[in-house]
Amino acid sequence: MKLLVRNLARSTSEEEIRNLFTAYGDVDACDLVLDQTTGKSKGFAFVEMPNEDQARKAIANLHEAMVDKSRIRVKISQ
Repeated sequence: MKLLVRNLARSTSEEEIRNLFTAYGDVDACDLVLDQTTGKSKGFAFVEMPNEDQARKAIANLHEAMVDKSRIRVKISQ
């Protein structure tokens, strides 16, 4: 299941995001979206989790969680 993670602090790394989600299950991919010009985070990422139950548990626990002083939003990617 592909998840969209929004409202990330610009300082949050891809590794930190992956670690947040691996606490709830397996993570196939974690892609922090970067600005092509500056190379800095755009404040959102995509996380792919193969197990739907684990992905739903991650959403339930991480949606609106405080990460690096930002309240992140997590939902199923459309």
